[in-house]
Amino acid sequence: MVALKDGIQSADAIASLADAGAIRPETPFAPDQIQPASLDLRLGRRAYRVRASFLPGRNHTVQDRLAQLSFHEIDLAAGAILETGSVYIAELQEELALPEDLSAAANPKSSTGRIDVFTRVITDQSQEFDTIGAGYRGRLYAEISPRTFPVLVRTGTRLSQLRLRKGEVRLSDAELHALHQHERVVTSAEPSIQDGVAVSVDLEGFGSDRLIGYRAKRHTGLVDVDKPGSCRIDDFWEPLYANAGRTLILDPGQFYILASKEAVHVPPDYAAEMVPFDPLVGEFRVHYAGFFDPGFGHAGAGGEGARAVLEVRSRDVPFILEDGQIVGRLVYERMAERPRVLYGAGAGSNYQAQGLKLSKHFR
Repeated sequence: MVALKDGIQSADAIASLADAGAIRPETPFAPDQIQPASLDLRLGRRAYRVRASFLPGRNHTVQDRLAQLSFHEIDLAAGAILETGSVYIAELQEELALPEDLSAAANPKSSTGRIDVFTRVITDQSQEFDTIGAGYRGRLYAEISPRTFPVLVRTGTRLSQLRLRKGEVRLSDAELHALHQHERVVTSAEPSIQDGVAVSVDLEGFGSDRLIGYRAKRHTGLVDVDKPGSCRIDDFWEPLYANAGRTLILDPGQFYILASKEAVHVPPDYAAEMVPFDPLVGEFRVHYAGFFDPGFGHAGAGGEGARAVLEVRSRDVPFILEDGQIVGRLVYERMAERPRVLYGAGAGSNYQAQGLKLSKHFR
């Protein structure tokens, strides 16, 4: 088996693990499937519409639960429309046979979160979403629930990404303070660092028209997940502009794309993740797609700092956001080794050096 160092595993280690059989794809990896610190996961041939979201539990497989909860099977080979408000379980093409000291975590890809497709990875005998225990051997499945736009997906579509971890590698607050002093992980002069570094929302606006973000329209057309630039912005989004009070009322059930006030920097020897929801800051969820790869916003990869785009959904009540209000926290973890190719430097990134930016599907 591959000799691994403690830390988040880089692209080279992911490729070596696949060669050694710890990652078992049904078909060879696509050329850009391995990212600097993660592996994109591809939908397989079959999906199932199910009555409700579920976790298998310690004594059951996903197939056990599908036998109880699925309405019908869907063939993804020719493409299939996934409707809003429904829950689907799809087989993934990547299977795992992890070493006993290697665990994994999953997250939606950036473009998935920005079209409000809620997706989580589940495994046999799992009791948590997106968490794959050390030594897991078995299939992977994706739970998929489009919230705002119906989407067209097919075998090979990539909605989720996998990050592999060995050891305890998350930085303590003291270590994160030291990293900020040396590398400046956010552009705040005195950042709030407590279980991660605070990220706040920009409601002052961008450009001469002071654009602050977008609110998704209802009852829109279809988003083909595999066709960048195929959708007109005006058909799917309502632009939002700063008001005199620099506030925004989040309507329950509505989906918003906003941006952080701080530019974010992930140095090459680290990876980061946005905490998706913090009940201490308000009744809303921020950032479905939480992974930030090494080199995000890094000057050596063409970044010089990049805003974190925030995927925001209010929960049960209207909620007022104010400019500069903390909406989430970034946690940083050590890489096992520096990736040879950083995020945005030839790694097929769509969002390096971003400001306020919709997903790649919109033009």
